[in-house]
Amino acid sequence: MNATALPDRVDAIVIGSGGLGASTAFHLARAGLSVALLDKADLASQTSPRAAGLSGTLRSDDAMTRIAALSVQMIERFEADTGEKLIFFQPGSLKIARRPEHEAQLHNEVARGQNLGLDVALITPDEAQRLMPYLCTDGVRAVMHMRTDIYLEPVQIPALYARAAGRLGATLLPNTRVEEILTQAGATAGVRTDRGEIRSPVVVDAAGGWLRLVAAMGGSSVKLVPTRHQLMITVPLPKVRPEQPITRIIDANVYVRPDKGGLMLGGYEPDPVQYDMRDLPPDFEIADLQLDVSVLRRLAESVAVQFPIFKDVELQEYRGGLPTMTADGEHVVGAAPGLAGLFVIGGCCVGGLSTAPALGRLLSELITTGQPSLDILSMAPERHATTAVSEETLREQCRLQYAHHYWSPETMPA
Repeated sequence: MNATALPDRVDAIVIGSGGLGASTAFHLARAGLSVALLDKADLASQTSPRAAGLSGTLRSDDAMTRIAALSVQMIERFEADTGEKLIFFQPGSLKIARRPEHEAQLHNEVARGQNLGLDVALITPDEAQRLMPYLCTDGVRAVMHMRTDIYLEPVQIPALYARAAGRLGATLLPNTRVEEILTQAGATAGVRTDRGEIRSPVVVDAAGGWLRLVAAMGGSSVKLVPTRHQLMITVPLPKVRPEQPITRIIDANVYVRPDKGGLMLGGYEPDPVQYDMRDLPPDFEIADLQLDVSVLRRLAESVAVQFPIFKDVELQEYRGGLPTMTADGEHVVGAAPGLAGLFVIGGCCVGGLSTAPALGRLLSELITTGQPSLDILSMAPERHATTAVSEETLREQCRLQYAHHYWSPETMPA
């Protein structure tokens, strides 16, 4: 089949077809813009389909919590909004404290969540075990139950948004590598690809692990660090049901959820492998990422008292991707510094897939109207946390954010 021809000119170009890029492309097309969605590989093929596909609505700040809650609402009405049927489960989530400081954290989070109107409460360990039968409650000090959290097969988000964007007239261009961001008079003028040029006054860098490299093509510096994240899925187990909640253990930074009849386990290791994409060959894809299942086994051992089922269980799958971390744990969404018309959306901090519906919509609003309907100022790419640090300091700050993913700012190590 012949490749889709490149348009000469569009209103907006989106580079990268993961959850964030595909959502942005859809919402721009829905707003009436002509859009080209480009990816150097197949659409929806890189980190997004290797994600855990779970939501965490209650975040560390109110603005991000509102965005995460909006994303859940958008997933609930996904088919009505896009015409694409998305399959998801909404069993809620459990967050477990095994240390005194994390027990206090849960009390604070519940109070804050309730003040924001979320359906969240503390429940007893026995009630948590009833909801998640594989959970053993020895050593559990407190449990938070967030009743509206969801999980889903992650590839659906980018694949369905891309398809919906195509139906709205967006040009879908897989296997099209961007080689240069074209500029004119200090503003974006389009891109040059390995297949030719496309002119546009708006370019959105949603290139995931390659975001920094793409931004640099436009002379913009956006500091984030691609960081390997892995998960594993057991063979089917007799008591697993899809209505069982996502379960997170704060101090171990481990999550568990049902998947494919078994249990998924993933987590945030203390010393993750970080990447500089400039060191990798141009044809590198996430499928080439070197994985290490021993990391997952160590994470499973760290929660062996609560989930002894993982001790010797056989696996049906393990996978990994390269989400991007930022120094302050916030996404990077907005106008890129240094070049008018260039926008970025990334820095997912291992939580971008579940927020992709809302963030793509909010960036589209920023581009088309100048005013997003929810506050994303804390994610501005030029903020101090993403620019005013050395590369060594950036990597260490990103490591700390990753290694303490479920810890509140008050319980993070100094």
